[in-house]
Amino acid sequence: QVQLAESGGGLVQAGGSLSLSCTVSRRTASSTAVGWFRRAQGKEREFVAATGWTDGRRYYGESVKGRVTITRDNAKNTVYLQMNNLKPEDTAVYYCAAPPGGTPWGTSLMFPSIYDYWGKGTRVTVSE
Repeated sequence: QVQLAESGGGLVQAGGSLSLSCTVSRRTASSTAVGWFRRAQGKEREFVAATGWTDGRRYYGESVKGRVTITRDNAKNTVYLQMNNLKPEDTAVYYCAAPPGGTPWGTSLMFPSIYDYWGKGTRVTVSE
């Protein structure tokens, strides 16, 4: 089955930048997208961004729009999340996830319930 592994988390000062990576193993031809979510302590999982594998379509969460860019490298089966102008409220564990094969592109990708496969997460801490 599909496996995902995040990397790139760490400690950064407010206003700084961080780039996260999500490497996807055993991706199939029917895999349509990868999403990034985050969970801050004591809060629900929040959608951050999603990208398709075959075209340039992307979604961004409202709280990160304008500060985050999601890109992909199909040859490396890797999806990147570039985060700029980080704020303390961006502190969370960041997860990448993949929906079941054949899932159509659409706003449902902004909801964690549609995803079957999850990485273990990478922690991002933004200090004041």
